[in-house]
Amino acid sequence: MIYQGNAITVARGLDGGGGDIAMLTIDLKDESVNTLSSAVVEELGQAVEAIRSERGLKGLVIGSAKEAFIVGADITEFHGMFEQGGEVLQRMLETVHGIFNAIEDLPFPTVTAINGLALGGGCELSLTTDFRVMAESAKIGLPETKLGIVPGWGGCVRLPRIIGADNAIEWIAGGTENRADAALKVGAVDAVVPAEELEAAALDILNRANGGELDHRARRDEKTSPLKLDAIEQMMAFETAKGYVAGKAGPHYPAPVEAIKVIQKGAGERRDRAQAIEGKSFVKLAMGDVAFNLVGLFMNDQVVKKKGSRYARQARPVNRAAVLGAGIMGGGIAYQSASRGTPILMKDIKNDAIELGLKEARKLFAKQVERGKLTTAQMAEKLTNIRPTLSYGDFGGVDLVVEAVVENPKVKDAVLTEVEGQVTEDTILASNTSTISINRLAENLKRPENFCGMHFFNPVHRMPLVEVIRGEKTGDAAVAATVAYARAMGKTPIVVNDCPGFLVNRVLFPYFGGFSQLVEQGADFQRVDKVMERFGWPMGPAYLLDVVGMDTAVHAGEVMAEGFPERMAGMAGDRGDGKGKSAIQVMFENDRLGQKNAKGFYAYEEDRKGKPQKVRDEAAIALVRGVAKESREFSDEEIIARMMVPLCLETVRCLEDDIVGSPAEADMALIYGIGFPPFRGGALRYIDAMGLSAFVEQADRLAEELGPLYAPTERLREMAAAGERFYPAGSGD
Repeated sequence: MIYQGNAITVARGLDGGGGDIAMLTIDLKDESVNTLSSAVVEELGQAVEAIRSERGLKGLVIGSAKEAFIVGADITEFHGMFEQGGEVLQRMLETVHGIFNAIEDLPFPTVTAINGLALGGGCELSLTTDFRVMAESAKIGLPETKLGIVPGWGGCVRLPRIIGADNAIEWIAGGTENRADAALKVGAVDAVVPAEELEAAALDILNRANGGELDHRARRDEKTSPLKLDAIEQMMAFETAKGYVAGKAGPHYPAPVEAIKVIQKGAGERRDRAQAIEGKSFVKLAMGDVAFNLVGLFMNDQVVKKKGSRYARQARPVNRAAVLGAGIMGGGIAYQSASRGTPILMKDIKNDAIELGLKEARKLFAKQVERGKLTTAQMAEKLTNIRPTLSYGDFGGVDLVVEAVVENPKVKDAVLTEVEGQVTEDTILASNTSTISINRLAENLKRPENFCGMHFFNPVHRMPLVEVIRGEKTGDAAVAATVAYARAMGKTPIVVNDCPGFLVNRVLFPYFGGFSQLVEQGADFQRVDKVMERFGWPMGPAYLLDVVGMDTAVHAGEVMAEGFPERMAGMAGDRGDGKGKSAIQVMFENDRLGQKNAKGFYAYEEDRKGKPQKVRDEAAIALVRGVAKESREFSDEEIIARMMVPLCLETVRCLEDDIVGSPAEADMALIYGIGFPPFRGGALRYIDAMGLSAFVEQADRLAEELGPLYAPTERLREMAAAGERFYPAGSGD
């Protein structure tokens, strides 16, 4: 044994004979995957020193004992490291570069055997060796730009020199995970073999290198020298790419364009100088808010996934499902279930609705065929997973039923009590409701412990979030089964407790309330939209209301006003306080429902692909002008504060009221459910970034003029006074 650590071992004798080939194996104890934590990096440095001191070696293979090779650096360490400042980051980068360069400079050929995922630092480690062999099922890539940083362990230096600048830009700026065949095609790996032949392929390459057939020294020279591009080629490769990537990434995500600049600046340099350029950019980005928030987002996503996994492990499997109510929503749910392999009955009382649901499912499958994701034969096979029916005949064999009929408590109550008599005592019933209380819908059920909410967001096939709503009498088995089914559908389920609007809509409507008050005081709704879109929302509040539908907004607003009258009375409907009607109510009463009838705050015209495009509408502008009680100019900062403070405060209240279990789940629900700007990390991280004291002061100033919707909670005041945060500093979240 050359070296033995907690995560890394190095032993001679991989060739089974002469013992002149060493095998460095990464196997992080007590973990399901390998990561390059600071402790593992330290071991790697020790292992490389031991290898350099070993006599008689003719080759090195780097491999993994786990299913994945290395999934990257240990991201749980990032926040703590970022908070220590740029000098600490710079020292860390120099340490890793020293270790990786030592591998690259070993006096014999080296090869990495990539058996599974090789991402981030794992990919960068593989690039240090002369050769790479890859299992057919493995994937490789540098996803750092998705975390708001650039590859900092040599990825921006080595990858362009191995696969060319154009390909490297595509991989790094896109943050893609690349299949083995794609990696082989661009030259990122030298061979792709079945997993069981990986070791033999690695040894074969080393033997050929030692025999003079493969020139590993030439490989090294290419990796450590300037890129072979003249001035015109550099301009073509980099300037064009920067413009294209900047357009795709948008102004709030600097890392993809920064990565191209790093490759460009280092193109004419040798290894050490190019790595210094890379390191400088890494530190600059790592010290910014975007990287901090995107890393936090990754950590929050891991929290949500772990909670979902725990529920799913407790659940009975859902082998067959059913959806009550066809149409667009029912068809979307049926498609999502069928496309992920869970057969589903789609029931309605009308043939027309059944046909509409099937049409929706067929349309979504056809798009998958157009994109090359499915063959026609696969589409036909998946469509057989959807079985339309007008009766309850086969409901005795169903494990879970999603009720997705009209958003009316009487209709839902009738349908739920009816279907309960047609299923087994173990069948789970779940209501796809956006606002109606689960406790209320459970009142007439014989087995309320088997009932919960399962709130899908529209359009079902695109929106990742599903709220699983626990009522007072909902049993753990019902929650677990519903979470497991949502995960099987490819969704991200977040469990919340019952209240008006649940989590996402309860938080969204104060945002709409802020918008209504702005318009009432004379703000131009089109300008409000532009300001909030520049802030990072995918669409402004008026545009979002058009997408939601004014009828839906008025109904949900009434539910919210009934549930929280002090804060939310009259936000979407008649204000009921002698102050007239909201802009939303006025739109509704004038049959301006939004995209569904092509007129709302904007008018809508179809583009060449049949998608609705918003255009200015003077009739809508005149209606909104009639709502305004005064004429007033607002700065961008005022608009942002008046929109964001009520949304953030309601998120705080949901956490304090135990509607949602953790800051991580609250923030992820808003990002996945309503498009909260990801680079800002979520509502609670947004408050943390501002500082709780500054946020409370801002909210108090607004509350004096605008009322209880802007008033901080007592607990938030206590947290601010104590210097607390929702996410403790350096905690890794």
